[in-house]
Amino acid sequence: MRDKYVDWLRALSLIVVVVWHWAFTILQWTPSGPEPTSPLGFTSGLWILTWLLQVLPLFFYVGGHVHLLSWERAQARGQGLGAFVWRRIRALSIPALGLSAVWVAIGAVVTAVFHVDWMWRVVLLVLSPLWFLGVYLVLIALLPLALWMHRRFDVLALIWLGGAALVVDVLRFRYGVEWAGWLNMIIVWGLAHQAGFFYDRIVILPRRYDVGILWTGLFALFGLVYSGIYPGSMVGVPGDKWSNMAPPTFVIVALLIFQIGLVEVLRPSMERVLERPGWKRVNETINRYALPLFLFHTTGMAIALGLGWWLLGTLGGQVPPNLTWWLERPIAILGPLICTLPVVYLYGRRTKRAAQPQNNRPHPRGDAAG
Repeated sequence: MRDKYVDWLRALSLIVVVVWHWAFTILQWTPSGPEPTSPLGFTSGLWILTWLLQVLPLFFYVGGHVHLLSWERAQARGQGLGAFVWRRIRALSIPALGLSAVWVAIGAVVTAVFHVDWMWRVVLLVLSPLWFLGVYLVLIALLPLALWMHRRFDVLALIWLGGAALVVDVLRFRYGVEWAGWLNMIIVWGLAHQAGFFYDRIVILPRRYDVGILWTGLFALFGLVYSGIYPGSMVGVPGDKWSNMAPPTFVIVALLIFQIGLVEVLRPSMERVLERPGWKRVNETINRYALPLFLFHTTGMAIALGLGWWLLGTLGGQVPPNLTWWLERPIAILGPLICTLPVVYLYGRRTKRAAQPQNNRPHPRGDAAG
């Protein structure tokens, strides 16, 4: 039986990222082309919202649980770990590589034919949110190692990964070894993914433990941020001396603990809501389209901004953001959504046609798409 709450958390985390990009990206025109910035750098105290809205730790956590569950089912059907990992990598990488190839081709043609030098910057901006899918693919490739660590060392694996992330920060901030920070792209997100292996154990904990996890993460966040070492925002902010996300710092580990506690505290209420027929359909619909929407949301955003530039002569950027800019945020979401939905629809039709011959043939083990 599917865990509806897991489906909800996985889809919601992707939708939050999409809406964040649409609503809170400010594009300014510079001599080198469009330059993105954020209202967080111009609005005092707004960074606290990122403690709730930076949901990538939650996405990797839920992803770890789903991968463990899927592997156990595949293993029960007699599938090998290598084949399982390769199938997962192929399913995620093919659409991402296809999208990248299309935009690289567009960039090459526009640059060559119209001599628009800044077009490559547009391509980079459109494809840059795919970075986390690259990390996700690496974690899938490392799944055999992660499973071995889980079986061999259990919770010690999480403690060691957390310690390694902290050591990396010491090397980076105390001794100036900047390159070491990029090790945390795998260590921190690998920890979040590994934490998902403990999902079932966390779910059955008494409620007081859920509250304890929440407060542990929250106190850790306050302590780390107000130590003066780390920025308060969980996303990059113009003007900060560094970002907690690029590369991730130990603060993201505290954020992960806080978010795990929060979703467990909210679980009883949300499970009751998701059992309602209307919400059940909403959950199913969001899950069906969350990943394609994420893949193509910057494409839709680029189309919407291009149309706005063509028709109105503006990119919609306002620095610092004024009241009018804030009131326009629903339009800033609606425009890219309207431009993204046709792309998602065309992708869905093509994927369905490609899968049709395989679906008509019986699979020797009755394997599901996963």
